[in-house]
Amino acid sequence: MSSQLVPATAPVSNRLRAYFAPVNRATGTPTFFDPARQGTFALDTPPTPWIDLGWTSNFTRKSASKIAQLRTGAPAIVQTQVRSEVEATLSLDFESWGKLQLAVSSASEQLNLLVTAIGTNPNGSGGTAITAVPITLSGSSATALNVGSAASTFNIGDIVAVDLDYTGQTGYVGSGVAAAYVTSSAAVAGDVSFIRRVTLNVGRVTAIASGILTLGSPLLAGAPTAGMQISRVAGFCDREGGSFFQEWSALFVFDGQQGDRILYHYPRLQPLQGASEIATALPTTSTGLATQLERTRLAAAFRALPVTDANDSASVLCFRSYLPGPLRTL
Repeated sequence: MSSQLVPATAPVSNRLRAYFAPVNRATGTPTFFDPARQGTFALDTPPTPWIDLGWTSNFTRKSASKIAQLRTGAPAIVQTQVRSEVEATLSLDFESWGKLQLAVSSASEQLNLLVTAIGTNPNGSGGTAITAVPITLSGSSATALNVGSAASTFNIGDIVAVDLDYTGQTGYVGSGVAAAYVTSSAAVAGDVSFIRRVTLNVGRVTAIASGILTLGSPLLAGAPTAGMQISRVAGFCDREGGSFFQEWSALFVFDGQQGDRILYHYPRLQPLQGASEIATALPTTSTGLATQLERTRLAAAFRALPVTDANDSASVLCFRSYLPGPLRTL
């Protein structure tokens, strides 16, 4: 009886998809991904709490782990090998720009440019913000913010940051994801809007009706909680410098055209470089400089940090999983 198996081939795909999830910075707890249970998810609907950051290019993994020999005898003969150093890095370019792509590729805080009050002094990351708008919890959700009569101060298309007032908190701040670390109230000049200035809990207003601001996608932190307020945002800003490091759990999916899939799971990643970008020329039918266009991609590089595998207590940096296509030889 002939075998019904199809000969295995090298996986083929045109792009690699990136997904990121929060790390609890206070406890050091990452978001783990189980390839046996979750590995076949539809690319457009990742399992909670993974966030789709879109397609990437120039994905490159590098192992800097070192293997040493243990020698005994005279003359010395290699008896076995040991890992003397374990390190892994990766780099990639994000195909799209967005709040989270900017944040994970930045080596420090990723700030929201809060709309500033008239007459305030200019500042590189934004000046004193206009007064925030309170949220009524009744009728509010991760995609709907009840602001009552204050809805008239917003417009469809506005970007908003939703988070608590700064009232002297120290340590990690930011709802949903730790967005910054505050050492003292003096360090942030007691700015009541500081948490909204750094939060990743942002959205875009797509509809306004009956005092409700409808957002185009759910807030990262879910439904608003007591004390949260809204600040309008003009855009986003990152900086070269600072002492805070972003840290995220990451999952990269190479979806094969023949039903196979490669999954790269890094439970803890921190940026390896400051905010950077790379420009590539777009094809053009004209040789005139005036018509030459360039695409600017976000360039990101990361260093993997260790976690403990619950199966055998091994300290590891990343997991590569391969899910063979149907009826492929193994």
